[in-house]
Amino acid sequence: MSTLYLVATPIGNLEDLSPRAQRVLREVKLIAAEDTRHSRKLLTHFDIHTTLTSYYEHNQRAKLEAVLASLHAGDVALISDAGMPGINDPGYLLVRAALDAGHQVSPIPGPSAPIAALAASGLPTDQFLYLGYPPRKSSERRRALQQVAGLPYTLVWLESPHRLLPTLQDLRAALGNRQVVVAAELTKLYERFFRGSLEEAIELFEKEPARGEFTIVLAGAQPEEGIWDEARVLTALQAGSDEPPSQLARRVAIEAGWPRSRVYALLQALSKKE
Repeated sequence: MSTLYLVATPIGNLEDLSPRAQRVLREVKLIAAEDTRHSRKLLTHFDIHTTLTSYYEHNQRAKLEAVLASLHAGDVALISDAGMPGINDPGYLLVRAALDAGHQVSPIPGPSAPIAALAASGLPTDQFLYLGYPPRKSSERRRALQQVAGLPYTLVWLESPHRLLPTLQDLRAALGNRQVVVAAELTKLYERFFRGSLEEAIELFEKEPARGEFTIVLAGAQPEEGIWDEARVLTALQAGSDEPPSQLARRVAIEAGWPRSRVYALLQALSKKE
């Protein structure tokens, strides 16, 4: 039987398209692409001339049989506009149909904005929950957030620039002033990370218009007994005196379940006493 390849494509930097991905895209009989105009530019850059067909959210059911017919005749690759196809992009129906028809499904790993942001966040990565895009309406968003409010896992979302600030505000209202990392334009020229509390993030993006695509990584719920008292925070700050102050404050804030600004204020007061 033929193979359906799920090929990860760059989320910004074209150098991230792996040699294996390039080879597979050249060798398959057909590439099913979320946006053929977008994908044709990528393929042209790498001198890949494989036949393209569109396969996106609003035509995936109508195109399913045609793509399966091509798969019966030879290998097919599925790509999205950026990142791993099937992760917040069309793909599930085709993967399920290909498996049910007896075909192999093989991932060609590569760029993924949620994983890249999580890995660089500085928040715990051993257990996390990826939640895609939050609901568009604030009322629906807050209801969805309440469902994950008590989970101890690091939480990850994607968000568009015009909804970033309202989403941060709803996160603060629904989940408290947790530590957050906001990653923008990952792998691109103007890649940047904000690391701090939700209140600090809101203050920043109230002043600075959001541009680009964003990934939000939020600390999980802290068990009440796991939140440190002031004496324990002070002990940790004294023990880490050889670290750069901002790094020390950020690390202790995450471990203690405190806002970074409060830990930093304690650190400054401790430094003055010494």
